[in-house]
Amino acid sequence: MKIGRRLAPVVFLAPGFIFFLIYVILPIFGSIGLSFYDWDGLGEKTFVGLENYRELIFDDPDFITALKNNILWLVFFMLAPVIGLSIALFLNQSVPGIRLVKSLFFFPFVISQVVVGLVFTWFYDPNYGLLEKVRGIFGVENMPAILANESYVTYGIIAAALWPQIAYCMILYLTGLNNINKDMVEAGRLDNAKGLRMLWYVILPQLRPATFIAVVVTIIGALRSFDMISIMTQGGPYGSSQVLAYYMYEQALSEYGYRMGYGSAIAVILFLIMMVYITLFLVRIYMDEKRS
Repeated sequence: MKIGRRLAPVVFLAPGFIFFLIYVILPIFGSIGLSFYDWDGLGEKTFVGLENYRELIFDDPDFITALKNNILWLVFFMLAPVIGLSIALFLNQSVPGIRLVKSLFFFPFVISQVVVGLVFTWFYDPNYGLLEKVRGIFGVENMPAILANESYVTYGIIAAALWPQIAYCMILYLTGLNNINKDMVEAGRLDNAKGLRMLWYVILPQLRPATFIAVVVTIIGALRSFDMISIMTQGGPYGSSQVLAYYMYEQALSEYGYRMGYGSAIAVILFLIMMVYITLFLVRIYMDEKRS
């Protein structure tokens, strides 16, 4: 009986572990290995060593543009947990109709990213979009077409992608707020903790699990941004809205590329950036836990 109990977790976890090994771990190492080759996906592979990485860093301005855009995505996407927490605190009250309001705020995350991209493409339309109508109401003149302007297009797409991401973070924080220890809140009130002090010293420490998930998922979402770029601009105008994930697709799989090794090198760099950000965040969480 004891042996059966010990084996039960292994039996239940084994299928998930096997699928994770086959579809996540092995492809990662496969991409790393492929990044050292020149391959069109059909012919023979040619070993080129670090040539793909050298070309990316020193000879490919489009890669540098994509890398800069991904940094912008990371910076501005960190607004999602903050705004999501603010909305969650506002919605975490017992008033008539609050469930309907919560569902309306969560709606952007439920709908497809493709739909979100199409909605914001219409929203930014310089002729018929809602932004143009608002501009006309307030009398703002000489407003550029967001998706056709190299200086504003990345910010416009990030704003569109933030809409569903904020909704996801909001739900995470609402779930965490429902599990807050009310005794600790009452103790904080007895110690005259109010407003920001209550939030910082009593509420936020209990929301660390939700914050961890929100930040990690937000980092991954910022770095793997692909669908919004594909729907709204396809990397344009003139490649100014490229990100690493979309540039990897263009180089490896689109009609412009078929450079599997080169695309794999981009994927490896994207993976390393993601791991660095997540590792730094994990170390910070661990140090905070150790101090407390």
